[in-house]
Order: sequence, then C-alpha cells, then structure tokens
Amino acid sequence: MLVAFEAGGLIRALILFLFYPFITLCNDDFTIKAMVMICFLGLKKDKFREGRAVLPKFFLEDVGKESFEVLRRCKKKVAVTDLPRVMVEGFLIDYLDIDIVVGRELKVFCGYYVGLMGERSDVNSFQVVDSSSNAIGITTFKKFLDCPLFFNCKEIYLVTEKEKRDWHQLPKDLYHKPLVFHDGRLAFTPTYLATLAMFMWLPFGFILAIFRIIIAMPSSYPMYYLVMHFTGLRLRGFKPNNIVSSSNEKKNGVLYVCNHRTLLDPVIVSLILNDPSLTALTYSVSKVSEKLSPIKTVRLTRNKDQDAELMHKSLSQGDLVVCPEGTTCREPYLLRFSPLFSEISERIVPVAMDCHVSMFYGTTARGFKCLDPFFFLMNPYPSYSARFLDMVRGGVNESIDDCENIKFKVANLVQSEIAKELGFSCTKLTRKDKYLILAGNAGIV
Repeated sequence: MLVAFEAGGLIRALILFLFYPFITLCNDDFTIKAMVMICFLGLKKDKFREGRAVLPKFFLEDVGKESFEVLRRCKKKVAVTDLPRVMVEGFLIDYLDIDIVVGRELKVFCGYYVGLMGERSDVNSFQVVDSSSNAIGITTFKKFLDCPLFFNCKEIYLVTEKEKRDWHQLPKDLYHKPLVFHDGRLAFTPTYLATLAMFMWLPFGFILAIFRIIIAMPSSYPMYYLVMHFTGLRLRGFKPNNIVSSSNEKKNGVLYVCNHRTLLDPVIVSLILNDPSLTALTYSVSKVSEKLSPIKTVRLTRNKDQDAELMHKSLSQGDLVVCPEGTTCREPYLLRFSPLFSEISERIVPVAMDCHVSMFYGTTARGFKCLDPFFFLMNPYPSYSARFLDMVRGGVNESIDDCENIKFKVANLVQSEIAKELGFSCTKLTRKDKYLILAGNAGIV
C-alpha cells in the first residue's frame, strides 16, 4: 500500500485496496505477484525511491529487539525475502547492516516496471554461507521449506508467530544509524482497516482543509483561533514576558528564529504573537502558498550577500521570522543552522516548534510542495506548539574577525537551546544531505 500510494498515487492505492480481499484468497506466492503487478506496473525505474525514502521508517517500526540483538552479533549477514529487492535493499543494508540481500528482481521494459518478478537467485549467498562453518539461520517453518539456503546452516531457529508477537519493538536509540529523514505523505501504518478509515475520511478531510484555508485565513486572528479550535486544530503557545516587538520601540525589529517542521511555522508564530504584520523569510515556497499565506513572505535566494541585504531591509520595516535549517525535518532532530541570521539582528528570539499529525504529513521532498499545508490541514486533529525562549544577542556590532567567530557560536547556541527545549538531537546535516537521500538530487530545484 505504501508503494501504491506514494509512488503510484491515490487511484492506484484505491485499486489495490479494492482487490486486496479477493487476492488474499489465493496462495501466498500469487498474492505477492498480484500486489506487485498492481503497485509497480508503469512506474519509472529511475524515479522509484520509495525503497530508501519511505519504507525504512515503517520497516524499522516492525523490527523486534530480540532478533536485532542476535543479528548484531553476526559477522556476515544474508537477508532472504520474497518481496522485490528494490523495496527492501535500502532498508536492510542501511539500517540492519546486511551484507547480501536475496530477493526478486522486477522486470523492466524501456525504463518502466512491467509489474512482473523474476525468480529469486541464491547463488551469491551460497558462497557466504559455505565459507562459514558457524552459519545460523533464523526463519519460520514455511520459509525454511521454501529456501534451500537454510539447508547449509549449522543451526536453524524456527520462530513461531507467538514468539514474534512477544518480541519488543526496537528502540530508536538502538538503530544501526539514526533515521533522520524519510518521505511520503502517509503518517500511519496502512493496514487494511487503517486504509479503509483513510479512504472514508478523505472526502471529509478535503472539505475540512478547504474550510480551514478559505474561511479561516482572511479572518481576524481571534476569529482564526475560534475556527481552528472548532475544527480540531490545537495550538499551544508559550511566550516569555521579556519579548518586546519593534512596534513598541523605534528600532529594528525582532528576529524570531525557529526550527522548521512545516511551511506553517511562520504562520503559527504570527498567531501566537497575535501579530499579522510579521514577515516570513522563506527559501523555497510555492507561489500558491505565498498567495494563501495570511502574512507577508520574502523569498530568499540562497546567495549570502543578496539574502543579507534582503534581511536587513525587511528587519528595518518590522519583525521577522526565519527557519535557518532551510528545509523541514519530521523526526526529533535539528539540522545545521545557517549562521547568516546571527549577523543581521542584535535581538534574536529562538522559537521551539513542534507539530503532530495522525494521518498525513505536511511536508514532502519529491511531491508537490504547494500541497504541503493542504495535507497538514486534512488531518482530523493536528496539533502545533510554539515555545518562545529567552532572547539571544547577535553579533551585529562586532568587528569583522570577531563577527566571523561569533556568528557560528550564536547559531550553534540557538540550535542547542531549541533542541534542549524540545528534547531533540542536534546534527550537522543540511538541506543538501536530505535531498540526496530522499530525492537523489542536491535540492536546488
């Protein structure tokens, strides 16, 4: 279902959903082949990245701690699966440290998948197993009979379904490497009943999102709060008393620096402050989102000198809000903060942003970014929180040599304070790292 929805779209996902009850009446092998046919037929091979960008998050949530601890003690690891190799190889190699993946290859014609699978090849894995006299196998009784590879193992552990149900979910701190980035719109595991609930909710969610956008956006801020609360969107704000906006003092505005969860971050900051005159500095936002935004937006160019000039000019006209990560991050991690903001203003207020959704993610690396706010607002009960931290002094009036050092210290300080408030972890990863992993490009377009 994840492949059908994320790679093929809503119509393909609906087709799989409708055929699934009939497909499962057949034997396991035919069931997998039929689902692969529905999910992959017509997909372009070069553009399929769901195996690395979407599926690892859901696979990791199903890994048992007990089996992972056994796997981690092994020297060489071979994974055997009936699924197409392109679906699982990225997850197994990157997050379980598997050496060889034995799966089925999908047939391709003119660069497109035709929905057919070849037979599984165990040749390369036989060499690994034969070279070790202490090879062990972990599988179920049915899979043991299907795969001749297990007959070369010295010991074989046949796991029952009851034992698997008793396993504990693998904690995130034990992952082979942190899951910082993942893509896709679905925020839930699409079991059959959960998918049924999603399709039943879609018409209502579509109308609800339209109502939240069209009706609430032009309203006054008190009315906006009322509409959002009435429609299930929960907003929480924590603001200290020592924040003084530029409207109260005849000087440059305050620069609000927040971590980036969705495109709605600046709007939420404006709502909590009850300040519709707040200006949002954005790097990559669609023209549709700019038109629908209830606050003014200024598009940055990613050119340091031009952006500094734009920020100075905007700050002289009022308060600003900026997300120096340059891109969104769903997981509890903060990307590297660009230090440019620390050179612009003396008065910097860190803002710790967080949001929670139950059905759809409001961010994407490869989809239509203009739909990001729409998907977020389609959730039944989305929530947003903004915590304003103590003001930090920037390095505007410092000498050139001191400013070069101070700007990084200020950026790192703001990042660490926000991470501490949210319980997140700081990283040195950037927008480029995210797009190379999820989209296979540097994120320029």
